[in-house]
Amino acid sequence: MRIDAVTLAATWFGCGFAPAARGTWGSLAALAMALAAAHWLNWPAWAFGAAGALLVIPGVYAAGEFEHRLGCQDPPQVVVDEVAGQWIALAGAASLNWQSWLAAFVLFRFFDIVKPPPVRQAESLPGGFGIMADDVAAGLYAALVLFVAGCFNLY
Repeated sequence: MRIDAVTLAATWFGCGFAPAARGTWGSLAALAMALAAAHWLNWPAWAFGAAGALLVIPGVYAAGEFEHRLGCQDPPQVVVDEVAGQWIALAGAASLNWQSWLAAFVLFRFFDIVKPPPVRQAESLPGGFGIMADDVAAGLYAALVLFVAGCFNLY
């Protein structure tokens, strides 16, 4: 397998090559980058939603191209979708503290794994769109729950 920009993007710099729990590793990498951006660049929560939304376009391309190269549908090595979804989940935080970081991670992974409607239906879209769409939807669900929890000062 060649290592090029598509592979690096689709596997999020190799996280997708982890031997197990690839989606979790992709989400953890997204959180690590977000923590760095929040700490050193003072990014507010909404900025992660914007970054996740911006990542969707190159993510659709990279995921679709990687899928085409491997010749299998939704290859497990593709984790750019988890990165976008995790960043979108963070956008729902009323404040960024350890509780909101943990809640965003747990909520996103929950919705990504359980795939309540329409998350599951979104994954049936063709190519890179389907790969990215279910994680974006899971991220939106997580952001909504995190936002509501913040309204009640639960973190």
